[in-house]
Amino acid sequence: QVQLVESGGGLVQAGGSLRLSCAATGSFFRVSAMGWYRQAPGKQRELVARITSGGSTNYADSVKGRFTISRDNAKNTVYLQMNSLKPEDTGVYYCNTAYSIYEYWGQGTQVTVSS
Repeated sequence: QVQLVESGGGLVQAGGSLRLSCAATGSFFRVSAMGWYRQAPGKQRELVARITSGGSTNYADSVKGRFTISRDNAKNTVYLQMNSLKPEDTGVYYCNTAYSIYEYWGQGTQVTVSS
């Protein structure tokens, strides 16, 4: 059974930092790519960052140079370090993976950046 649990969201001023964590249960973690998505009010969910099982990463253009995705396979956890936050980074952040023929999502964690 796959479960994803996000934590680390909160309220921060523009220019500040937050680190999100996604703890995963299940044996899939080491062989699966993991992603962070976000959904702002009134907008579609979008990919923020992704990391493969081998550690290769890719980022949305809007967060390149500010956000860093990483993973700790020993802890079954993926992280999103967010620096130089902007009000437009506000939204619910979701952890995501695909395993076998299924796609899995966490419950989301709210990030609010005030100007």
